[in-house]
Amino acid sequence: MNKSFITNDIKEQLDEYVISRAKELVAERFDHPPMAYVHSFGCQQNAADAEHIKGLLALMGFGFTDMPDNADFVLFNTCAVREGAEDRVLGHVGALKNIKRNRPDMMIALCGCMTQQQTIADKIKHSFPYVDIVFGTGSFHLLPQMIAERIGNKKRVFYSGSAKSVVEGIPAVRDDSVKAWLPIMKGCDNFCSYCIVPYVRGREVSRRPEMIIAEAKELIAKGYKEITLLGQNVNSYGKGLEPKVTFSELVKELDKIEGEFRMRFMTSHPKDCSRELIDAIAESKHFCHHIHLPVQSGNDVVLKAMNRHYNIDSYLELISYARSKMDDVTFSSDIIVGFPGETREQFEDTLKLIKEVEYNALFTFIYSKRNGTPAAKMENVVSEKEKSVWFRELLAVQQDICERQNQQMIGKTLRVLLDSEGKSGEDALAGRTEGNIIVETFGDRSLIGSFVNVKIDKAMNWAVQGTIV
Repeated sequence: MNKSFITNDIKEQLDEYVISRAKELVAERFDHPPMAYVHSFGCQQNAADAEHIKGLLALMGFGFTDMPDNADFVLFNTCAVREGAEDRVLGHVGALKNIKRNRPDMMIALCGCMTQQQTIADKIKHSFPYVDIVFGTGSFHLLPQMIAERIGNKKRVFYSGSAKSVVEGIPAVRDDSVKAWLPIMKGCDNFCSYCIVPYVRGREVSRRPEMIIAEAKELIAKGYKEITLLGQNVNSYGKGLEPKVTFSELVKELDKIEGEFRMRFMTSHPKDCSRELIDAIAESKHFCHHIHLPVQSGNDVVLKAMNRHYNIDSYLELISYARSKMDDVTFSSDIIVGFPGETREQFEDTLKLIKEVEYNALFTFIYSKRNGTPAAKMENVVSEKEKSVWFRELLAVQQDICERQNQQMIGKTLRVLLDSEGKSGEDALAGRTEGNIIVETFGDRSLIGSFVNVKIDKAMNWAVQGTIV
């Protein structure tokens, strides 16, 4: 069979014929029920993409395994945010070389942000000849075409095209039975000077609100108790949609859905976080009073160099307004340490901000140069040793805050969604409060997926512990 399945003008939708043909070709290639191993690196958006990729593989007859050695199809969904992530991916690919030599029918695929970069795709093409399929961030809905092309025509497939809209109707094999990811948009228009994401995920495109609401209702009907709305910048949701709709309006519509569940969202860019959105959260019955609001730095000069488009005064005004509307609101944030040109005094402004806001969690990173971004061309005056010292200092400050906050929880009764087994013993269960505080308790595993009230009697540096009441 020589029919080509991939064309430059392919429709941005699922092709049932190609899915059916790919299933036939997969069955012909393997003399046993084929198994797939899918592993994602990086952010929650990648995790959500991987669930849809697994949904497509299931349509083609694949089951799933947790061991790449046992898989007939191995796919790594890659991340390009940090250089170390690329090294880890290529290390994993290299480890498959001998397996592929012994099992030539095995297929290996790479996708995601890393492979959207042409230099990386070229490197894989020339240095890893045993990789069968490589594609970028906006074309995973074409995976059946790519598999059919690889098996049918025996040609390696490298595809760099990207859908200009959000492709709907892709099934998902979800990794969790309690919590679910719900992407509401793709891409990013912010072009922060340190970030590669807009270059590899493209410009912002929003899903239609009715599609999001329908998917949320479906998840709730299936028993999911926590849904997280995903986007590189959810606050700019709705850009380009007609009729116009804002993120705060979407929040209000989703909040009308009946049932016992709660919702979160990430990531929320401070420059687009509005009082209207804070009001919508405060007035809602389902949206958690927790906001992940990445600040990156506590210094205005550094923020300008980062191209963040807000200053610390406006950021603190948002924090203050949210607290005036929700006395139980909690915040988490992202911090980059050692940005090019950052001075000790500027770093101390970040420490000052952390102490003032008192986040309940921080995601902290030492600046990592990403070729292709404006920051990569900036002079980096901070030594790696100094960055490490600053980083440890920041972690110590945040740990003190978390320990103090956790101590203040003792004696309180908190509503917790139990979502997994805990770390403190055979009967330990773990979950989170609406404010995203980790809570451990003890009980039967059948309680996982339930909301319970836990009276806190012990504080640890990473969580609190208590008894179900």
